[in-house]
Amino acid sequence: MNKKIICTSKAPAPIGPYSQAVKVGNTLYVSGQVPIIPSTGGLVTSDIKAETKQVMDNILAILKEAGMDFGNIVKSSIFLTDMNNFAAVNEVYATCFMKDFPARETVAVSGLPKGVNIEISVIAID
Repeated sequence: MNKKIICTSKAPAPIGPYSQAVKVGNTLYVSGQVPIIPSTGGLVTSDIKAETKQVMDNILAILKEAGMDFGNIVKSSIFLTDMNNFAAVNEVYATCFMKDFPARETVAVSGLPKGVNIEISVIAID
């Protein structure tokens, strides 16, 4: 197995014993991203759209480090603490893709790391 750890300072450092992403063969597994601002370590908490944009920016930074972009994503998992935010999250999420949207699930959870409202993980293929 050819496993490569992907890490960039342009995305938040892991807050536990995990990697930002792991690439095995041509598949990239990106760990769940929350709305942490990489340069400060602060959280975006102003509203769910801003939080979603920060999460997607963090994902894009990791994808770019691996030589990919949103077009390489084949699967997304979205975790929300409030399903009433579903439409607003979709609005921001949709701006990241031109066509051929990834497979996806959105799950309501009772809590997320650092008390945030959203976390997204993705799988991408090179």
